[in-house]
Amino acid sequence: MKRILYSLVVAVLFASCTQQPVEDHGPAIGVIPQPVSLQPGNDHAHLGTSVTLVAPEAARPAAASLEDFFIGRKITTTILETSDAPDRITLALAPNDSLGAEGYTLIVNEQGINLSAPTPAGLFYAAQTLQQLISEHNEVPHVSITDYPRFAYRGMHLDVGRHMFPPAFIKKYIDLMAYHKFNRFHWHLTEDQGWRIEIKKYPKLQEVASMRNGTVIGRATTATRSQATYDDKPYGGYYTQEEIKDIVKYAADRYVTIIPEIEMPGHALAALTAYPAIGCTGGPYETAKTWGVFDDVYCAGKEETFAFQQGVLDEVLELFPSEYIHIGGDECPKAKWEKCPHCKKRIKDNNLADTHALQSYFIQRVEKYLNSKGRQIIGWDEILEGGLAPNATVMSWRGEEGGIAAAQQNHNVIMTPTGWCYFDYYQDSAKTDSIPVGSLVDVKKVYTYEPVPPQLSPEQATHILGAQANLWTEYMKTGDRVEFMAYPRACAMAEVVWSPKETRNYADFLSRMEIHFKRLDARNVNSAKFLQQEIAALKQPESKKQ
Repeated sequence: MKRILYSLVVAVLFASCTQQPVEDHGPAIGVIPQPVSLQPGNDHAHLGTSVTLVAPEAARPAAASLEDFFIGRKITTTILETSDAPDRITLALAPNDSLGAEGYTLIVNEQGINLSAPTPAGLFYAAQTLQQLISEHNEVPHVSITDYPRFAYRGMHLDVGRHMFPPAFIKKYIDLMAYHKFNRFHWHLTEDQGWRIEIKKYPKLQEVASMRNGTVIGRATTATRSQATYDDKPYGGYYTQEEIKDIVKYAADRYVTIIPEIEMPGHALAALTAYPAIGCTGGPYETAKTWGVFDDVYCAGKEETFAFQQGVLDEVLELFPSEYIHIGGDECPKAKWEKCPHCKKRIKDNNLADTHALQSYFIQRVEKYLNSKGRQIIGWDEILEGGLAPNATVMSWRGEEGGIAAAQQNHNVIMTPTGWCYFDYYQDSAKTDSIPVGSLVDVKKVYTYEPVPPQLSPEQATHILGAQANLWTEYMKTGDRVEFMAYPRACAMAEVVWSPKETRNYADFLSRMEIHFKRLDARNVNSAKFLQQEIAALKQPESKKQ
């Protein structure tokens, strides 16, 4: 209902909120994601060598974010709960039902700089917008902004199973998410190629499953596996529980909730290598050195498998307070199950129709366990096969069909279809940017994505919680490479999930990205620059475009 009301407000009050530069009066304005309403003034303020942040205790995360920014600008910063200092920036918590849980107002005028929101999260997002308004010369345009997100779930994903990245990079990734007002970090922690989370009950996950004996060279798929060559260099690592606790807190301080993914019943070769008894054949297994899908998966017929999953999840729940736990559920071949006597017995004893129903049994059993702990599951859209778990949220990746089907069954959905949301797919039409994976997903295609399919009724559409961009790292060995593949496409996705549908405009987005690239550079982000040609074309006179 709130989303519908917000849309009406947008349509009536802010039908024309395209941002224009403050011409001849100070710094240009180019906020990303685009606010609901932005009204520029005719002047600007100039920050001196010091600022006083006036903020209540509950607003300290927002104040701390600004403090870090000002320190980088060599501006002395003081945080106080009250002050009449002339250099003050005020952060105030104030009830405002029209802004929802994450909205804010930001006003810069002759009276000063004032941020207001009904919640600390809203103030934090106001602080991110203020940072974007401040020019490299520390000028702030006079402006009046009213803003709130379109969707509650605004996600970025990162796979660390194929290639792992140090905690410092994970924090930078979270910083960039928060700067662009994303609020869910889907952390893909287990894979065929490596187990990346410390589980103290099962030490071989650290000793064995976290390592592989080499990595495939060049492009590799399931179909080309037999021709693969390898570098034969041991590769591995994992995040300790202390590192994870630190990262979870770091994210929470930036209003980013981390959703861990513990993959099951497929993509399990690393875990099976460490504990072969929970596979159908009993092994031996080897942590995968190449990419693709593998037939060896967790045995759905053995009780040892479920004891293992529960033991792992118990420790995961202690580390991650997220309501949601992602349990994967995708790309699970049934070949081993078809032959396994334990799986056949499970099918017979539970009157299951086939191995697809056996996968549904597996997912529903894990869901029931997590529900008993007060948590909910998210799974990739394959969890629809054989019957959807009662309370599951579906992440629709194989197109939008799975999401549509789930929403029509009154299940919540996060849209992340490959054609718009897979940032491992190449972003340059000339295919010069990477080993081509999938199809072209350039910035314009990301920007034009609409997460709510037209096939859904208004009631069914309320089950679309939002959307998420995914980065699978088979061909991303470094943090620099992750950034190159993520930005500026993540800027486009930020606008898809935050900004009003009615006011999004690609040409306007390009004009703001010209300014925003400088901000990314200042943050040492290795962003791709394929948009520069489009931005240059946008600035040409009409006579030259024809």
